[in-house]
Amino acid sequence: MKLVDAIGRKWQLSTVQFDFTLPRRFGLEFVGEDNRKHQPLMVHRALFGSVERFFGILVEHYAGAFPVWLSPVQATLLPISDRHAEYARRVLGELKAAGIRATIDERSEKVQMKIREAQLAKIPYMLVVGDKEVESGAVSVRNRKHGDLGAKPVSQFIAEAMKLITERTPFE
Repeated sequence: MKLVDAIGRKWQLSTVQFDFTLPRRFGLEFVGEDNRKHQPLMVHRALFGSVERFFGILVEHYAGAFPVWLSPVQATLLPISDRHAEYARRVLGELKAAGIRATIDERSEKVQMKIREAQLAKIPYMLVVGDKEVESGAVSVRNRKHGDLGAKPVSQFIAEAMKLITERTPFE
């Protein structure tokens, strides 16, 4: 089976093939219905070729911008200042409890710089938290592809993210 990647290259991944050499090399034999010794055929099956090659192709295909369900970090919390860090940690706990792979960027950097770095890291969701979000129990959601999606209650973001994660579609 051959896979075509994002730039049109064909890669052989899955194979099923007979091996006539290894049974001979290992001296394998069996007694057939005719009471004579026979050499078996070996069938090799490789579903992805080498795992390393498969993942290399996958990384190239998505250019590192994996769909949400496949992304190693699905969301990162970006507190605007130190006084928002405690709330961000609580939200992080909720995200992790729901099964979302999330991190928090508690550095004392401007939020625009944190957003830029999260974009470069190709993290699907950036959740900005400031005074308004703390007061309302929400997060301001940014998607790496679609930009600012506005403020949402944490529970709503979790529900929407979990839908994308469990559907496992190749697109966001």
